[in-house]
Amino acid sequence: MSEKNREGKRTARERLAEERERQKRSDKRRRTLLVSAAVVGVLALAAVGGLLAANAGDDDKKKDASGPVVAPKGATDEDGPAIRHGKADAKSTLTVWEDFRCPACKQFEDGYRSTVNDLVDKGLLKVDYHLATLIDDNMGGHGSLRAANAAACAQDAGKFPAYHDVLFQNQPPEPDDAFGDNDKLIELAGKVDGLTTAAFKKCVTDGTHSSWVVKSDKAFEDAGLRGTPTVLLDGKNIFEDQKNPLTPQKLKQKVEQAAR
Repeated sequence: MSEKNREGKRTARERLAEERERQKRSDKRRRTLLVSAAVVGVLALAAVGGLLAANAGDDDKKKDASGPVVAPKGATDEDGPAIRHGKADAKSTLTVWEDFRCPACKQFEDGYRSTVNDLVDKGLLKVDYHLATLIDDNMGGHGSLRAANAAACAQDAGKFPAYHDVLFQNQPPEPDDAFGDNDKLIELAGKVDGLTTAAFKKCVTDGTHSSWVVKSDKAFEDAGLRGTPTVLLDGKNIFEDQKNPLTPQKLKQKVEQAAR
């Protein structure tokens, strides 16, 4: 075979290889465009779904809270509706704004629970729990509202602290609106001795304190608070100084010093 023929065949092979490579790149671009379009479509559907869920949550909230404002037994209203845990004459006050669906609130509770409960039991600290429905408002659903109503029902039975802790210990993942199921809330009440009475069940299913919870959430919004949990010790945000946050041990020291 002449050198010219060999060169022609080599060039033809190169052209064929180049053409195949161009075709691969073209196919890859087309697949990328198709995938991108699919992702955009999914995100658009998710946005619409999220909007529908949020709107549904608003509608459910209105339905759940359509009755009169009925405060649970012993509730305070000094700085917005709150449930107080501890002796009124305790020297220090911890103000806690929480949402039972809020993962950060669970982190706070898991970290500080034993310290706070110990200080309350010793009569050194009182805690004002303000209940918010931030996750319902942002993600849709009604678990924040119904869990808060159930906690207020537990307050009527004198079982709020124990049930409050049970709810956070059994908190579902944030997107999971499991607390929107009153049967689930009643089931969890079984973990608190003496709570699952007929009166408690009726209070939960009737949404007796739902309007009171909505009033509490409105106080949260009116206060211009950024999120949950918001935790104040004698009026000062314990997380305000990010470089030197108030740890459970420091909280214990401050409360004990104030009591001297």
